[in-house]
Amino acid sequence: MDRDAIAADLERARVRFHQLLAATTPADWHKPTRQTRWTNEQLLFHMVFGYMIVQRLLPLLRVMSRLPDRVSATYARLLNAATTPFHQINYYGSCAAALIYNRRTMGAKLDRVIDALQRQLAHETTDTLRRGMHFPPKWDPFFADYMTLEDLYRYPGRHFDFHAAQLTIT
Repeated sequence: MDRDAIAADLERARVRFHQLLAATTPADWHKPTRQTRWTNEQLLFHMVFGYMIVQRLLPLLRVMSRLPDRVSATYARLLNAATTPFHQINYYGSCAAALIYNRRTMGAKLDRVIDALQRQLAHETTDTLRRGMHFPPKWDPFFADYMTLEDLYRYPGRHFDFHAAQLTIT
């Protein structure tokens, strides 16, 4: 396990995000993105949201990893069954949230979230990073059926890079 590599990836995304914010022209904010229904501003928020969701999933994984494996497997199957409404909520939620965490506030929000993730990561042990649970892989292409805490810390960078390629910032 390379905790330093995870920490470096969190910082890489922070720097890249601020570069994207600085490069976005007034005309870019409302332009459609590639292969999504979001605008650049909405997709930029969604990229921040990937880090925000990890903050919320860390405690869940810590609890579920201490329970019998069948508990998280059943939970993941139930979530997979709700994939269609999840995708609708994910889309419209990001549209609405981008009104609050907009171009003026989303950079600071990402900074706060990454700072919190860095602090948590610094306190993780090798044993806790190896704990895991089942996830609903239909919800996100970067969710595996089973993910460890280490996998979860690595998830938002993969999500970030995927969506960064969909931006249409000039």
